[in-house]
This record gives sequence, C-alpha cells and structure tokens, in this order.
Amino acid sequence: MNKADLVEKVARDANITKKAAARAVDSVFDGISYSLQKGKRVTLVGFGSFEVRRRAPRRARNPRTGTIINVPAKRVPKFRPGSELRKKVR
Repeated sequence: MNKADLVEKVARDANITKKAAARAVDSVFDGISYSLQKGKRVTLVGFGSFEVRRRAPRRARNPRTGTIINVPAKRVPKFRPGSELRKKVR
C-alpha cells in the first residue's frame, strides 16, 4: 500500500472526499515528523511508537574502491510495532 492507496481507503472509510482525506493523511504525517524533529516520541496505542535514535560514528568501506571512510554520527527514526499490530501480522 502506498500513500495514494491510503488516501483512497481513508476517503472511503470516512465517507469524505479524496482531497479532504489527503489533507488528513498529510496532517498526520506532518505531526509525526514534527514531533520526531523535536526529539519527542510518538505513540499510537495499538499501532506502535516512533522515536529518534542516535547512531554512533563509525568507519565503513566503499565497496567499489575499498577506501575506508568515516561515517558521522546521525539521528535516525525508529518504529516499534505495538502488540495489536504484531498480533494482526502473525
């Protein structure tokens, strides 16, 4: 399922236009992104939680040339599924 499929499902289930559903989906994604940018955790009960993790700097190798490069530390989003989602996927 991609974003267009999700918008279509929301529009059908909520009995609203696709334009309104697209605004709703975008708003949810923007809210999650904004909270993660601020370093806050986002928890959707029954679905899962999003949080920002810090990756330590490391040394890596360019597979094409074999050159060692330094990869700087960075922050990455992490998703942890909730128990209800895990049960549905099994």
